[in-house]
Amino acid sequence: MRRQVVACLAAAMLLLTGCVSSPDEPPEVVVSGNPGEKPTVTYRTPLAVSETLTQEVWPGTGPELVEGSPVLVDFWLENATDASVVTESYSSNPTPRVLTAEDLGKDLYEMLRGQRVGARLVQMSPAPGSGSANYPTVTVIDVLNTRADGEPVPPREDLPAVTLAENGAPSITPPAVDPPTDLVIQPLLRGMGQQVAAGDSITVQYTGFAWSTGEGFDGTWENGVPAIFPLESVAVWSELVEQPVGSQVMLVVPPTYPMGATDSEELAGQTIVFVIDILATGPASGAGTGG
Repeated sequence: MRRQVVACLAAAMLLLTGCVSSPDEPPEVVVSGNPGEKPTVTYRTPLAVSETLTQEVWPGTGPELVEGSPVLVDFWLENATDASVVTESYSSNPTPRVLTAEDLGKDLYEMLRGQRVGARLVQMSPAPGSGSANYPTVTVIDVLNTRADGEPVPPREDLPAVTLAENGAPSITPPAVDPPTDLVIQPLLRGMGQQVAAGDSITVQYTGFAWSTGEGFDGTWENGVPAIFPLESVAVWSELVEQPVGSQVMLVVPPTYPMGATDSEELAGQTIVFVIDILATGPASGAGTGG
């Protein structure tokens, strides 16, 4: 689902922390708040802006966004006529997209191009002049990670060894031992973010593998775009409760465990291995799929 994410600031001379406006300067917009939290945006209404302008609130320190690759963003969009909130993702789930003008739209694409994970950006745009949303807008965008970024956890020798491709996609090598007969929940990377709560939807990258062959049968990494799932949609994923965002977790699921939506005849009787990167968590009412 495409979100309108537009609005502004810019000009190298403009300081977000405050400066005195003159008729020749863009309007002053101040963005405050901590990383990972919804922003507070302050400006004089109605906002008068004649062209779309963008500026960093702070730069990102993570990987640089790559043309044609996935991006994941939280956003806060206001009607700049009266500073009312039109829509936002901080109280639900972030938005996964691909870094192309076709997928993002011209303004958002130009806003994100060349940025790094962790950046907070602000944009203001004039009213489009037609349509139902005919008002100026201010939008704040937080650029989120599209792969787990936690601290490594020592591996277990009795579980499959996980190898990550350059883009973060996992593959596994099963050990030369019989699979466990009980469910195993094994963190591979331990994040520092918000913990998954019962009833949440989680934004993830994941691959499901057959223990016996190490072959993948399902996942998001083929196109790299994160997906959003209610925990209840796959029975075993409810076991991710209390895992923190930023973690990569291996679930080893014996054939006796109910698999819910992932049940299939070809997997009947097999032990399944999920490798899951937890990128965000939020209320299930905001759920949808990426891609």
